[in-house]
Amino acid sequence: VGMCGVNGKKFPGIRKHMQKNIGDVYKDMDLGCDTYPSDQTADPKAYIDAIATFKAGDVAIIFTPDDTHYDIALACINQGMHVMVTKPIVQTLEHHINLIKAAKEKNVLVSMEVHKRWDPFYADARDRARSQFGNFQYMYAYMSQPKHQLETFKAWAGKSSDISYYLNSHHIDFSEWTLEGIARPVRVTGTSSTGVAHSKGMKTEDSITLTVQWENLNDKTLGCAVYTSSWVAPKGDVHSQQRFFYMGSNGEINVDQAHRGMTVAQDGKPFASVNPLFMKYTPTNGMFSGQASYGVKSFELFVD
Repeated sequence: VGMCGVNGKKFPGIRKHMQKNIGDVYKDMDLGCDTYPSDQTADPKAYIDAIATFKAGDVAIIFTPDDTHYDIALACINQGMHVMVTKPIVQTLEHHINLIKAAKEKNVLVSMEVHKRWDPFYADARDRARSQFGNFQYMYAYMSQPKHQLETFKAWAGKSSDISYYLNSHHIDFSEWTLEGIARPVRVTGTSSTGVAHSKGMKTEDSITLTVQWENLNDKTLGCAVYTSSWVAPKGDVHSQQRFFYMGSNGEINVDQAHRGMTVAQDGKPFASVNPLFMKYTPTNGMFSGQASYGVKSFELFVD
C-alpha cells in the first residue's frame, strides 16, 4: 500500500490523523503504508516515483486536484495499473478520449468514483425515473459545502478548477446515468454568484448554476435541468447539503440525501444529521463495521 502527495512535510500530521480517527477507534487496523515524497521534501512529480514501485494489475486510486487527474491517471495506465479517479475524472473531452484509448491499449479498467450510484435512494430514484416517469421534464439539484472549505481548497480553488466541477459533477452524473438512451443535453448555460471568496482574496465563484436543456430522444420534446453548487454555505447540521427534485411526464420524486431521518445530539458535539448509509463510522465491539455502506462499496466493487 502506498500514499502519494506533493508535500511530504504533511505526512507526519496525516499519520497522526489516521491514528486518531482509525487506529485509536477500531481494533486490528494496519495503518502501515509507503509514502511519497519523503517527509522532508515537496515534489509535484512524486507520483512518478510512486507509480514505478507498483506493477501491472495493481490498483491506483486518485483523489487530487482536478487539473492533475489526467497526467497521473495516464501514467498509472501506462504502468498497467487499474485506475479509479474521483469526479470529475478529467476536465476536457480530449483528455477523456485519450484515457479511453490508453485504457483499451493496456487492457486495464479505468473508472470515475461516483458513490451516489451505490446509494439505494439514488439508485431507486433512477430506476423509477427510467421505468415509470415517462419523458424527462424538469430537474433541480443542489449541493453545498461550508465556507471553511474555501480555505481547505485555496491552493486550487478558482485557479485550476471550480465548485461546479467539484460538486455539480455528482448530479450531472446522476442525470447522465438516469437519462442514458432517453434524453440528451443540447445546450448548457452557466451563471454564478460572487463575493465571499473575493473577500478572502480568492478569485473564484461562490456558487455556480448550470441550466441544461435536454432533448427527449423519442419525440424531440424538451426538458430542463438546473444544477447549483456552492462552497460558501453556513456551517449546519451536515457537512454537505445535497438534494434534488426530478419530474417526468408521468411522475416526480424528491430525494434529500443530507437528511435520512437520523439525528444525533451528544454532549460536547454539535447537533448533527447523520447518514450511516454512506459511511457507518461507529464501531461494533471495537471493530470497523461499515462494509455495507455505499461509500465503502464504491471502492470495494471497483477492486473486485
